[in-house]
Amino acid sequence: MSAPDVQTEEERLELELAEQARLSADDWSGGVAPGKAANFGKSFARMIGLLRPHWVGFSLVSLAGAVGVVLAVVAPKVLGEATNIIFEGVVSLALAAAGIPTGTSQAQVVQLLQRNGQTDVAAMVSAMGEFHVGVGVDFDRLRGVIVAVLAIYVVSALLSWVQGYVINVIMVRTMWRLREDVEAKLNRLPLSYFDKVQRGELISRVTNDIDNITQTMQQSLSGALTSVLTVVGVLVMMFSISWQLALIALVSLPLMAVIFGVIGPKSQKAFSLQWRKVGRLNARVEESFSGHALVQVFGREQDSRAKFAEENEELYQASFKAQFLSGIIMPGMMFIGSVTYVGIAVLGGLMVASGNLRLGDVQAFIQYSQQFTQPLSELGGMAAVVQSGTASAERVFDLLDADEQDPDAEDAPALEPGRGVIAFEHVAFSYDPDQPLIRDLSFRVEPGQTVAIVGPTGAGKTTLVNLLMRFYELDAGRILLDGQDVSELTRDDVRARTGMVLQDPWLFAGTIRENIRYGRQSATDEEILGAATATRVDRFVHSLPDGYDTVLDEDASNVSAGEKQLITIARAFVAQPSVLILDEATSSVDTRTELLLQHAMAVLRQGRTSFVIAHRLSTIRDADLILVMEHGDIVEQGTHDQLIGAQGAYWRLYQSQFEQAATDLDADQELVGAADGETEPA
Repeated sequence: MSAPDVQTEEERLELELAEQARLSADDWSGGVAPGKAANFGKSFARMIGLLRPHWVGFSLVSLAGAVGVVLAVVAPKVLGEATNIIFEGVVSLALAAAGIPTGTSQAQVVQLLQRNGQTDVAAMVSAMGEFHVGVGVDFDRLRGVIVAVLAIYVVSALLSWVQGYVINVIMVRTMWRLREDVEAKLNRLPLSYFDKVQRGELISRVTNDIDNITQTMQQSLSGALTSVLTVVGVLVMMFSISWQLALIALVSLPLMAVIFGVIGPKSQKAFSLQWRKVGRLNARVEESFSGHALVQVFGREQDSRAKFAEENEELYQASFKAQFLSGIIMPGMMFIGSVTYVGIAVLGGLMVASGNLRLGDVQAFIQYSQQFTQPLSELGGMAAVVQSGTASAERVFDLLDADEQDPDAEDAPALEPGRGVIAFEHVAFSYDPDQPLIRDLSFRVEPGQTVAIVGPTGAGKTTLVNLLMRFYELDAGRILLDGQDVSELTRDDVRARTGMVLQDPWLFAGTIRENIRYGRQSATDEEILGAATATRVDRFVHSLPDGYDTVLDEDASNVSAGEKQLITIARAFVAQPSVLILDEATSSVDTRTELLLQHAMAVLRQGRTSFVIAHRLSTIRDADLILVMEHGDIVEQGTHDQLIGAQGAYWRLYQSQFEQAATDLDADQELVGAADGETEPA
């Protein structure tokens, strides 16, 4: 390999690693990775547009929240009036104790202090509300102010609670509708979409991404509205009290902006790196657990632990940096708030002493200064949340915008009753237009016939039955089912006549009885028992504690791989299809069970058109027609004996499998004959 080729290979590997790191971050593994949307404005607007059906309720609750914020902002001002009442009452008693006659008015006290040269004290007394010496605290007036403050706080809290409750209800309903839309979309997507997108990626979009959108909208929408209104209201109240103190409070804004502008982006990058490391570490753990047996077989425990320790250390360093940077923000904000508080307290005290401000107003202003910095901090924190939520929304919208399969025609003809005659007429198909797979395929299968499809991996065997099921649409030609073009029928009609058993068995969390009945919901218990008996499921079910009511877990790990396959075959049996497709259906069972299944499936195939995809040629020796495929074309077709006699592609496949085991066929026949005489257990 030349030097330029080496460089190109290295660059390719670097690109692959970078892409894997990006996918690891997107795949999450238990958390939400902060990210940036490719088109933030459009995606954010569309995310907010999800609330359009609830715009009336959202507007009303926002108005209620605004009223609650106004009340919360007004409360410190009213509470400051209570402080003024107490302070002025205390001053009136102090003046009486100083020898000033009881009942002297405020104006007279000011004049007296000015004549005595106590101008500063006179200015302070002049700024107070009207009082008389010796009267003391006006408790009736104080009681009214306190009741008013309590009422304001109660109503404000109630409105805030109503706002939070209603917004949560709106968000839950909105996300419920979004999940419904995603689920419906998944059912409308063509199979080709799932060939290109990883299952874990889809699961992340349906679960983690939607959950992230929910949290973002719950936290940001109500919180942002409340924070903005609070900032505006507090600013208005501060300037109404003292523009000098308000300017001191505003000095904190550029300092906060510096903190967010310098530390914020670095913190976000650190968190992005942290989540990439989390994804890589989780992938390492999953890989080690799923391949634990191989790790032990090849003695790679030390190597596995060393790689885990290395990536765990990288995660530690990334997490420490992310937490350190994010942890600086709040102390920095608190420091700025404390400095602002000191400045307000000192200047406010001087203004009270000089008579330019009342004590209660300074108290209210200090409360406002605290209320001013808190929502600003919340808005800064929401920026990263909104960015991450918008990135998640963009991923979900990409799924919702994916090209769907062509809908069935509204005037599609009904599928006429038939026995299952299948005809392929000049069929052409390719997954990639630049790489043709099936060019010109034609054959006919009569009812009751069994068609075996064999060939090397990638020859197009499974593609053939996928076309019959309309999982993909043809590029040319047509497929006829009982004389009707399947492309003109609805997909449900085509698939309702077809039973399919795949190579990888799929079972859901439920009882064995429910999994078998999945093939036909109207099946009776007697029909389920009959299907289970015919497919040898009954043989092992009786050994389970609860029989047919045994609950399979999510992965059906409480039964063996072969038993899973037997249940799926029973499910196809109970469906009573006119067309049966077996895609390596016996690949997971042992040789003896396979032979017993062949005998059972022979009964199942009677009167039905059957397609059998097989690699083990011993399973299809009795097929009525064997199609040998290579590169999407049928290179040979005929019976087993005819193809063996032709000594072509089928003969070469057969020789590669059986040249060392020619005597197995006789033994197989003896075993099947012995199985016919067995008595089924009760």
